[in-house]
Amino acid sequence: MAESSREETTAPTLLRVLVTRRHWQVYETFRHHYERAAQALAEREGDRRVRGLTVSKRQFERWYGGELKTRPYPDQCRVLEALFDHPVDELLGPAQPEHTASPRTVPTLSVHRSAAARTVEPAPRAGPLAATLDTGTWGDPGTGERERQVEMAARRAFRFGSAAEGSTVVPETLAQLHDEVRRLADAYPRLPLPTLLGDLVEVQDTTFRILEHGRVRPSQAKELYLLAGMTSGMLAKASHDVGDPRSAMMQARTAYVCADNADHPAMRAWVRGMQSLINYWAGRPQEAARYAALGTAVGEDVRGTTSIWLACLEARAYALLGDAPNARAAAARAEDTRDALRPDDLDSYGGILTFPRARQLYYVAEAVVHLRDDPRGAQAQADAAVAAYRDAPPEEWAFGDEAGAQTNLALSRVAAGELEGAVEAVRPVLELPFDQRNFGVLVSVRRVHDALSDARFLGTRAAADVREEIEEFTAGPTTAQLQ
Repeated sequence: MAESSREETTAPTLLRVLVTRRHWQVYETFRHHYERAAQALAEREGDRRVRGLTVSKRQFERWYGGELKTRPYPDQCRVLEALFDHPVDELLGPAQPEHTASPRTVPTLSVHRSAAARTVEPAPRAGPLAATLDTGTWGDPGTGERERQVEMAARRAFRFGSAAEGSTVVPETLAQLHDEVRRLADAYPRLPLPTLLGDLVEVQDTTFRILEHGRVRPSQAKELYLLAGMTSGMLAKASHDVGDPRSAMMQARTAYVCADNADHPAMRAWVRGMQSLINYWAGRPQEAARYAALGTAVGEDVRGTTSIWLACLEARAYALLGDAPNARAAAARAEDTRDALRPDDLDSYGGILTFPRARQLYYVAEAVVHLRDDPRGAQAQADAAVAAYRDAPPEEWAFGDEAGAQTNLALSRVAAGELEGAVEAVRPVLELPFDQRNFGVLVSVRRVHDALSDARFLGTRAAADVREEIEEFTAGPTTAQLQ
């Protein structure tokens, strides 16, 4: 009875009042608006770290129930304040009488879209409540639809053009295929797989169809085999990202056959690298090391970034095996190769086909973390990788690799007994949207879960809470379930 009386006399938080007033009490509804607010904030402030922020069901229930003992993390606070237009301390504090009165008109955000950029400007306020991000309030609803129609028409024209050439391949088709492969390679590390998979499959099918049925000159055949190898290699990565290593290796073997027919040493080496990556994340480090060594052998004269990638793949694989001498030797070889770098045609495609400095730092940090013999060095390397992705230019940024860098930082802090710092490091990963939770990301956060299961943390509430969040994160929808 006393408990009931206490609940009745406790004022709800302002956040609860606003969520209820907007009918966002269902978790999926709140998450939708929260993610839209994060996207708008990222575009307005040019801060890609905020883009894609989400909120777990457990976190939402804590916010809605007023059960928080501490303020949310800074980026979460920023999104909440953008969504509700109130300081976060007010949102999480008791609602004042003026907040519980009948609501006045709620303003919206006015969004101006163009093909080149989007800018978000607050519309004139009609009352004290915050801007909503309701789907129906986003600018001219026809603009996005028109853009999609134009893109679909262009792709239909490409399919018609390639089919209309009959058995003879003309330069226009080859040029268009090169453009498509370049676009997909550049976008792959930065965009969720569901947005790219259909295009990848279509480009691969087009190159296969032309090679199987077209009248192709020898010089054209080499180009087509190279393009088929690139798309098959990206589809190998796609299969890996959805947690299907068997299909990934099938695509990779096809990619290698194509690279061989193209007589392209760098592509052969790159495919071996992809096979190493697939085996590494599938828990086969010995095979991962073997494929990386095969890549180095077939690409003996390759001086582009693929050679750096292969050395880093070896470093990670040997570190997971506990072979510190070989791991450190491979990491040193990667650094020496970077110093003698001569970018090649794969590097000109960018994206998944190149290996920038930030990615190298991430791989080396992961190797040092696996070795577990240099806690200070592991933290320093992990910090450097996280900083590199924070400052990376857009064309070198990759959401999956940044997530890996963050989890390595968390692991290095767990090893040092810094629980609070570890939670802070893994937090951005646990806020990734569903379509960015690929297989590598899931394996990485599971490593943090396992590390937090150490006897040192078993009686710690903070560690238990994060383990529970990770279990929820890995149990929810993934890239594989969004196809």
